[in-house]
Amino acid sequence: MDRLDEVYRELRPYAFAIAYRMLGSVSEAEDVVQDAFLRLYRAAPDDVVAPKAYLATVTTRLAIDALRSARARRESYVGPWLPEPLLTSTGPDAADRAELAESVSLAMLVVLESLTPEERAVFVLHEVFGFPHTEIAAAIGRSDTAVRQLMHRAREHVQARRPRFEVDRVQQREVTERFLAAAAGGDIDELMLVLAPDVTLVSDGGGKAKAPRRPITGASKVARFLLAIVGRPYMGIDPADMTARVVEINGGPGILVMAGGRPLTAVTTAVAGGRITAIQLVANPDKLRALRAGRMLPL
Repeated sequence: MDRLDEVYRELRPYAFAIAYRMLGSVSEAEDVVQDAFLRLYRAAPDDVVAPKAYLATVTTRLAIDALRSARARRESYVGPWLPEPLLTSTGPDAADRAELAESVSLAMLVVLESLTPEERAVFVLHEVFGFPHTEIAAAIGRSDTAVRQLMHRAREHVQARRPRFEVDRVQQREVTERFLAAAAGGDIDELMLVLAPDVTLVSDGGGKAKAPRRPITGASKVARFLLAIVGRPYMGIDPADMTARVVEINGGPGILVMAGGRPLTAVTTAVAGGRITAIQLVANPDKLRALRAGRMLPL
């Protein structure tokens, strides 16, 4: 049992990293990981020569099944659907791990949502975790040729829709801080400077929190929307009781709005050319539980 506990502590973050990128949901990823470890514990020793490889395979297969069933629920979701945000920590070698950070950005997870479950599995395993085609083929039960075709389609799809991504993390944070200061201060001129002309804001309230049910596009419209909600009560909470600070969310600088020790909204942005090109605003309280619990995804 001690050995199994050691395997769990060592490999759980790895299995969760795969499941979360596959599903974009903390709760669904946790369920998949729990199921994967139960299967590991019940497996015959001869079937588990390499626990890490076994868990990667089982986690991927379970995530594919979970993603298929989740899509039906997401079709009836109220308003835009965004992934669940997570606190992240990139550490001192962040520059060398920019691709890993991008792979968990909310904008990238939204792009991955448009892939088929198998395309997503192939893309995540190969592009993020460096699995060779032969191992991916064994993991998802497809031929090597089929995996290469899936990879080709997934790459083309992602490349066409991949959000513009600023690698310079110092600039990302500076722009995010300018954005927060301008919005909090009601400075429309500064907002217009920090927002790209074609910026898009997508807000996820899930029918449980006040949020626009359609994307807002264009710097002027986004700025007016932000200034309209700043300084006003939200969900019965007075603005004086809210705080907003810049934290690392899903691999990059984000903004966490809190009240009474609980998160109200998580805001992430995509920055390119020194301006914000996309804003994702998650207000659905069900999707903020991991932030409230302080869950962190190491990169």
